[in-house]
Amino acid sequence: MLRPTETATRESKRLDGIWDFVLDPEGRGRREQWWQAALEAPVQMPVPASYNDILVDTGLKDHVGDVWYQTTIRVPRGWTGERIVLRFDSATHAAVAWVDGHQVAEHAGGYTPFETDVTDLVVPGSEHRLTVVVNNELNWQTIPPGIVTDTARGRSQRYFHDFFNYAGLHRSVWLRSTPQTRIEDVTITTDRRGTTGLVGYAVLVEGSAAGSVRVVIEDEVGTEVASVTGASGTVEIENVHLWQPGQGYLYQARVEVLDGEGSVIDVYRQPFGVRTVEVRGQEFLINGEPFYFKGFGMHEDQAVRGKGRDDALMVHEFALLDWIGANSFRTSHYPYADEVYDFADRQGIVVIDEVAAVGLNTGIDGGMFGMGPKHPTFSPQTINDVTQEVHKQAIRELVARDKNHPSVVLWSIANEPESDTDASRRYFEPLFELTRELDPSRPVGFVNVMLAPHGKCQVSELADVLMLNRYYGWYVHTDDLESAEEAWGEELAAWAGENKPIIITEYGADTVTGLHTTVPVPYSEEYQAAYLEMNHRVFDSVPAVIGEHVWNFADFATNTRSIIRVDGNKKGVFTRDRRPKAAAHLLRKRWSTKNS
Repeated sequence: MLRPTETATRESKRLDGIWDFVLDPEGRGRREQWWQAALEAPVQMPVPASYNDILVDTGLKDHVGDVWYQTTIRVPRGWTGERIVLRFDSATHAAVAWVDGHQVAEHAGGYTPFETDVTDLVVPGSEHRLTVVVNNELNWQTIPPGIVTDTARGRSQRYFHDFFNYAGLHRSVWLRSTPQTRIEDVTITTDRRGTTGLVGYAVLVEGSAAGSVRVVIEDEVGTEVASVTGASGTVEIENVHLWQPGQGYLYQARVEVLDGEGSVIDVYRQPFGVRTVEVRGQEFLINGEPFYFKGFGMHEDQAVRGKGRDDALMVHEFALLDWIGANSFRTSHYPYADEVYDFADRQGIVVIDEVAAVGLNTGIDGGMFGMGPKHPTFSPQTINDVTQEVHKQAIRELVARDKNHPSVVLWSIANEPESDTDASRRYFEPLFELTRELDPSRPVGFVNVMLAPHGKCQVSELADVLMLNRYYGWYVHTDDLESAEEAWGEELAAWAGENKPIIITEYGADTVTGLHTTVPVPYSEEYQAAYLEMNHRVFDSVPAVIGEHVWNFADFATNTRSIIRVDGNKKGVFTRDRRPKAAAHLLRKRWSTKNS
């Protein structure tokens, strides 16, 4: 699915702004067909944004079920004769859309885009009513999973992930135009031979008109460096300028569809970087050089906007990554907005791209409250074959959207799932096979949790890279860093025996900013610093460790009805408003001297 863009043959129009909004706690809207007319007694809601914290309304913050958005769109008059597409960059977690009274789209999966052809339903130069119902319910057959129950205070959503279940139209909504015969998809792969870049490409053209394909490669200043004809093939770039961590050099493929006389029917520009990724033994190689991951697990999370896309915050966060010496991050625990990957490409920041498969482990849910799991994770009644198909579709959409980003070097297909049972092996093996089939050019992994330590995990052997979340000194051996260091060192040394590269994808300690103690005690800034230093000694003693991602970049919102979090998760190195804790200065000193 190609991005909305402006070229000589394509135009795009954001539909962002203030929309009408109605909460539907009783689920009346679908029965009463609210899409057939203007919404009754709406309030105003910004798009993009999570709706939960915008208004002063407890019922809205913890709402479970449908909400309705509506706006009036005007189709540009100049789009007569063009193909007109309606696109949603995301709708969390499921949505149905209508133009006037006609259903035009339905999608499940809260963090990847969907679009639909509305050419036959709209008139250029005219106004039309756009209505969208968004549902935030999670169940055993959604990714991520959850359970909805009826309580004395109304419907309640229980979910198995430790971040707030923000919902709504988090990202932009678009109208875009293309020619009727158009470029439908572009796939770029890269390799190199000495100083020559090898750019593989495949172009999918749709439409009735016959046409040929021409691909012109331009460097960063727009100079043509290579060209080729044909819908697929390989282009060579002499004296190639590689995309590297910290140096996000981008070429552009100008893809054109030509008619029989050589005139351009459609043109699309696809940025890309030339770089290679390889796992060799215990090394992770980018352009043939060992790479050490330094950075964070991060969240799309901020006050008021929730998970709403925000360019100002994004640019500030990348500035903080640069300040602290980070070179990478993981999109925990879902795909981020398109603009984040674009910026990572340009900034030379390396990305571990993660599908929204978090919470596939009832052992964690039960264990956090000391009750043990209430349900088996994998069973006909819980996570089952239907869930697996939904999971597969989430992987397909992730790879289809992000395949051309040079910043993306590793696919993560789940975070902390159950992985120590026969059922987990049966569930995940086809998912690894699918991901490699979709993209043979990148390594594939998943994030292992402490409940499946070395010797018990049955899924880790399927992965190209071992990614471990461990909290020695916090959830276990709490306030006993000496014992934590010994136990952590023993387990990590055992994992190193697998002869695979190891990335520590989570380690961290909740920290109340401004809480200082004479000796390190949990929740103090001194304990967070001592905890990190202990972990770093362990990492540095194991050559197989090729990366460290602190959990988390910044404090973030969690389930407001949980008693184990006080105003959210406080493991951030930065506060929720992105102010540094003492640990940020410790990491800056370490990462500025540790080679990547």
